[in-house]
Amino acid sequence: MTRYLGRTIWKKWSGYHLRSLAETTMHRFKILCGKVKARTFESQVTELKMGAAIPNQFAMIGTSVTVRIP
Repeated sequence: MTRYLGRTIWKKWSGYHLRSLAETTMHRFKILCGKVKARTFESQVTELKMGAAIPNQFAMIGTSVTVRIP
């Protein structure tokens, strides 16, 4: 399929970019958090939300703040 369409068009057509982002996010999450240890579903949801907040905090720390000077 990529021979006829080209790689860029194929990625947009197939949704490859979104899939790649999801796979990258899950890989980072598995490295940082390991496996879910909570027993109940509500506790598992809370544990996963806390685990997702950790990479977000790291990203916020590493992102520079730009300010427009009038």
